[in-house]
Amino acid sequence: MPASSSSTLPSGESRLHPFLATRSSLNLRRRLVNALIVLFTTLAALFAAGLLIYLLCYVLSQGLRYINLDFFTQLPTPNGEPGGGMGEAFQGSLILIALASLMGVPLGLFTGIYLAEFGRGSFAQGVRFLVDVLNGIPTIIFGLLAWVLIVIPMQSFSGLAGGFALGMIMIPIVTRTSEDVLRLVPRELREASLALGATEARTILQIVLPAARNGIITGVVLAMARVAGETAPLLMTAFGTTFWNTDVTQPMDALPLRIFQFTLSPYQQQVNQAYAGAFVLIVLILLASLAVRLATGGFKQR
Repeated sequence: MPASSSSTLPSGESRLHPFLATRSSLNLRRRLVNALIVLFTTLAALFAAGLLIYLLCYVLSQGLRYINLDFFTQLPTPNGEPGGGMGEAFQGSLILIALASLMGVPLGLFTGIYLAEFGRGSFAQGVRFLVDVLNGIPTIIFGLLAWVLIVIPMQSFSGLAGGFALGMIMIPIVTRTSEDVLRLVPRELREASLALGATEARTILQIVLPAARNGIITGVVLAMARVAGETAPLLMTAFGTTFWNTDVTQPMDALPLRIFQFTLSPYQQQVNQAYAGAFVLIVLILLASLAVRLATGGFKQR
């Protein structure tokens, strides 16, 4: 008996050996694939961050000596003369973004509320499809529409037309962001509010919207940052000016417009000022994004 039992052990081990070898090979392959994926994602993240850092450093190196108080407060000088700044462009950008927000934020937010809270059936699906199409349309088309609807009847370029074009760009961004954020609010909150006797409108205004406030604010700021850098729609609407102007019915300058025009200049000083304007625009967008993250607790560990 002892002899027979001992004779079976080698055969059992021989049957387990291929299985153990295969399992070890699979584990090695899994670890290798996991390491490669982690390496690839890390390199992709470093590339994205490095690209932004390189862009900031490049435009800063080209326009650093032109970033001073006069750059933010003075008008552009005549071609070839030293000095000057982009004061009217900063003023115009603020006015245009404000006009765009007055139009785009309410329409986008209420459309997002409808799609998230009441959007059922084929009509809602059609609205979602049209919003997605609107989000993919080239922005110069919005400028063309504003040119037809506002510039031609008024027979003048204007800040109003530029704000209208930028507002249309904001609508689909705010709509989709608002809908996605509102859908993340637990259904139980709505049901509890309705069970206590609140109307559906009061539930949305006092329960759902406050719960989704941080996400909605983030979406609005992202939409504002998107339109802050748009140039093509403004070429056909606001057109630009080299003077101070707060009248929205007259041509109005904007930072992207001034950067575009200065990059085409044969004078090196204006080209360098265009680099300085590009750097300031990027920094303003970064600061706005950071401010929203800090205000809404976006950097807190969950």
